[in-house]
Amino acid sequence: MRDRGLALDRCVPILLSAVLLPGCDASRAPEPVRFAPVSEELFSDGGALTDAWADIDLDGDPDRFVGFNGARSRLYRNDGLGSFVDVATDVGLRVERSVRTSAWGDFDGDGDPDLLLGFAGDPPVTALWRNDLGTFTEISGDVGLRLDAGTTRQATWIDVDADGDLDLFLGMRDGANRLFVQTDGLFTDRASEVGLADPRRTVGAVWFDEGDGDGWLDLVVANMNGDANGLYLGAPDGFSEGQDELVRSGGRALGDENEGSVRPCSVDYDADGDFDLFFANYGPNGLLERTERGWTGRAEELGVANPSRYDTCAWADFDHDGSIDLFVNGTVGGGTHYRDWLMRREGSAVFVDVTPSDILDRNASHGATWVDFDLDGDLDLALAGAAEDGTHSLLQNLLRPEFAWHSLQVRVLDEAGHSTRAGAEVRIYAEGTRTLLGTRRVDSGSGYDAQSDLPVHFGIPGGQRVDVEVTVPAAGRRTVTRLDGVDPRALQGRALEVRAGRR
Repeated sequence: MRDRGLALDRCVPILLSAVLLPGCDASRAPEPVRFAPVSEELFSDGGALTDAWADIDLDGDPDRFVGFNGARSRLYRNDGLGSFVDVATDVGLRVERSVRTSAWGDFDGDGDPDLLLGFAGDPPVTALWRNDLGTFTEISGDVGLRLDAGTTRQATWIDVDADGDLDLFLGMRDGANRLFVQTDGLFTDRASEVGLADPRRTVGAVWFDEGDGDGWLDLVVANMNGDANGLYLGAPDGFSEGQDELVRSGGRALGDENEGSVRPCSVDYDADGDFDLFFANYGPNGLLERTERGWTGRAEELGVANPSRYDTCAWADFDHDGSIDLFVNGTVGGGTHYRDWLMRREGSAVFVDVTPSDILDRNASHGATWVDFDLDGDLDLALAGAAEDGTHSLLQNLLRPEFAWHSLQVRVLDEAGHSTRAGAEVRIYAEGTRTLLGTRRVDSGSGYDAQSDLPVHFGIPGGQRVDVEVTVPAAGRRTVTRLDGVDPRALQGRALEVRAGRR
């Protein structure tokens, strides 16, 4: 196991440059949980299925794509100060389909994010919209990504073969999963030959170096209708499926058509430096802690099992106390809206339900994204509501300004400064020490109906200087890049960009 330094699983004061930095400061009462809706009329329509964020025009703030169940999709350009404009038609992105998949990624390496969409219904069931600095052109047929049959779900842009360009994994609800490997701008489905053509009913996926630290990216797929989940371990000759029973179940029943896993999240919930797994399920949720002995189920004892029917998990330190918190949203079905949960973790205690009425009243389901849309340092919450009485709300986090900037956002890019390094691990340490303050993973598509090309975010109690370490697992190597003495105060309103990868 890697040296993790001091895990902030307890309230431990840390001395930094003669300043006492509270690691989940027990002397300070938890911050009030306050959110306020943004542009309610603009974001009022229900029937929203997908939510995906990226900086489409490279102006420094994140923009928002929302796909609907047959209504016209929206592309909201962020013009700053809480002002959004729907520019979908103006930029050539007019889509009136049931959008079940949306994923941003710079597949052509030109510096701006492109958009993959997956549809339900008539062919084609995929589309790839190339972005040319804010103008979009559909090119799926030209590059080998047009599918005329199938039901798509989770899409992930990932450099699976470590050759410097982005490949595409596509989870399928009704057939074998796909892995489109890119070579010279053209994509070929190689899922079968590398062992990833899982025929079960897949709706979610997450890529990360699973815990053995061998430098090969591994894959967890979340499967529905009682199917076991899949854990695929990467190796030089392809992928082999692991048989860990906790991962296969994800905390819910196997073989029960009414239960299944929807979204898997990899998260260092206990701040010990390695990645644990959370499953948002139909059935009890699952939280699997990574230990030296393997996976251990912790959901029930920590208070996050909450048996129900959930669509997504989204983790964030929304209150900047140094501990990462959890949002899960309930699905809508059979005339029932299953409730949402915002669960705050305070130190090593169980998670506490702090869901405010502004979230409960939204009829959220499907997509949920933490995003700093206003660049004030804290994370806001975007929600998609599939029901007709739902919304696609954006809720501003009203964390007090003196605490909002106690944070750091890190964007990990390839050597050219373009494509996001999906699967990369980011750790921050107290300056000049190996005292671990937090761990995040670059995610380009684990979320059921929620995907984004956004920087990773850390709350830093006290806002003090930190050392940043980025590890990129690729083709059997783990390349480490360090930046020492990073001052979050000098980065207010923008992310720290780190170019990392092959050397």
